[in-house]
Amino acid sequence: MIELNDLSVGYHGQPLLEHVCLGFPQGCVTVLLGPNGCGKSTLLKTVLGLLPPLAGEVLYDGRPLSRLSGGEVARKAAYMAQNHTVPSIVAQRMVLHGRFPYLSFPRRYRREDYEAVSRALEAAGGTELAGRPMPELSGGQRQKIYLAMALAQETGTILMDEPTTWLDIRHQLEVMRTARSLADTGRAVGLVSHDLCLAMRTADRVAVLAEGSLRLAASPEEVFRSGVLDAAFGVKVHRVETAGGWQYFCE
Repeated sequence: MIELNDLSVGYHGQPLLEHVCLGFPQGCVTVLLGPNGCGKSTLLKTVLGLLPPLAGEVLYDGRPLSRLSGGEVARKAAYMAQNHTVPSIVAQRMVLHGRFPYLSFPRRYRREDYEAVSRALEAAGGTELAGRPMPELSGGQRQKIYLAMALAQETGTILMDEPTTWLDIRHQLEVMRTARSLADTGRAVGLVSHDLCLAMRTADRVAVLAEGSLRLAASPEEVFRSGVLDAAFGVKVHRVETAGGWQYFCE
């Protein structure tokens, strides 16, 4: 489990978020919600060691992140970034990059690596894209491949930054169902989302970030009833009960 203890994050000594205490439990989808620029992506990058914390600490299974090597971190937590470069390789080779933490140098892929890639492509809905060059794929198709690359790491924790970007509504729902199924197998799933309504339908826990701090981390029910979303986003959040559960909307 990844835990944040009194963590402050930002750039050049200037904090975006301060004194964040939060965990990413196994078997749980934790969604980070907050207005643009509040520090959601910066928090994820700090959790992964891509940015240094300004204060506090990140613990991986009780061990400080500062004492772990890059390889150890990559074998514990996979990261699907919001933005990627697009190399001139086929999609399967891109997904194979997710196996780097398990390879020695020079990198030689093994049978188990190709099997992991096949499982990841299937889970991400990208099997039919495996032989396609990355530059020829649409934005939504690339997102599937980047998701598969993260899944190919086969880590206990997966952190995703805006994973539904560029996707139409059907594929957005597929990605969130994938997040749900990963948590149901016992993995910890943390994701940043700008889609408040979709996030509230999927999350086990919602962490609302605004005005430089963690305002509340609780179940969607508790978060909705608290009114913290209305204050953070400057909207009125409503919901209606349907056969498929609560459906949220804003005005």
